[in-house]
Amino acid sequence: MTSQTNPLVGERCVALGASSPRLESYPNRAMKLGTLDIDRALPIRERRLVGPWCFLDRFGPLTFAEGKPMDVAPHPHIGLQTVSWLLDGEIVHDDSLGSSSVLRPGGVNVMTSGAGIAHTEQTPRQHSGRLNGVQLWVALPGAERHRAPGFAHVAEAPRLEQPGAVISVFAGRLLDATAPVIYHSELLGADLAVHRAGRVPLPLRPDFECALLVLDGDVAVNGQALEPRFLHYLGSARTEAEFTSREGGRVLLVGGPPFPEAILMWWNFVARTPEEIAAARADWEGGHRFGDVPAYAGSRLPAPPLVRMARPEPAS
Repeated sequence: MTSQTNPLVGERCVALGASSPRLESYPNRAMKLGTLDIDRALPIRERRLVGPWCFLDRFGPLTFAEGKPMDVAPHPHIGLQTVSWLLDGEIVHDDSLGSSSVLRPGGVNVMTSGAGIAHTEQTPRQHSGRLNGVQLWVALPGAERHRAPGFAHVAEAPRLEQPGAVISVFAGRLLDATAPVIYHSELLGADLAVHRAGRVPLPLRPDFECALLVLDGDVAVNGQALEPRFLHYLGSARTEAEFTSREGGRVLLVGGPPFPEAILMWWNFVARTPEEIAAARADWEGGHRFGDVPAYAGSRLPAPPLVRMARPEPAS
């Protein structure tokens, strides 16, 4: 399919990295993933990327006695890494490589789609009745985006016990902790659990742009209280940020150098051209490239129609 028959497929995402420190706050969007309520923090109109991070969904906290609040049928990905981080509950991951894992709080799942992979995410049969976490996507750089797919499960991300907080590092490096997962861009992903009346200063790389999302309780950065359900963008050129809390709280910190390439996002695909997206969709619908997920008992998700500037919601 050519760009003449399908001009402008998807959303073009260009890094708008601020070259100075700032604090800009953008409201999350309320969405549905099946029956699951989520808040979408990225992408938004004003801020498509933060470093290589191009997608951020927040789900929960919720409790349930029966049913399966997370039940995402087989769906495809190209050109990205999915990063799943749980605060509470359990998620089962299965994919077309045969990978299978149960993610629990403190662990991280990283799936590299590369040229193509299919996966599912579900609430397991044996569960705690709770669900609370985030899923993020990392855009793969041009040299890596056609690589073979892969999957990594880390049962416990590195934890740093600080006087004012406990810090878990699930991507990149912070202080003396390095996440034991291969990413293909420089980046940072951490969960800061700030104690009641806690104070923790953290070094930041000045070439990184960073953003924050409150996960629980109350958190302030450099004395500025952070509102829940907002993405708080810090810009770059910072060498340090100080986090405090009155009653205790948790905040997600993500960042990286501004991504040097323009990307095109459509459904679950991160690409560079409409033709790549059209080809990936055709392969998924035709049963090619991505493989099956036999561990899932049910039908796979069909791709949305391919129309001019379509913005179908990702399956995540």
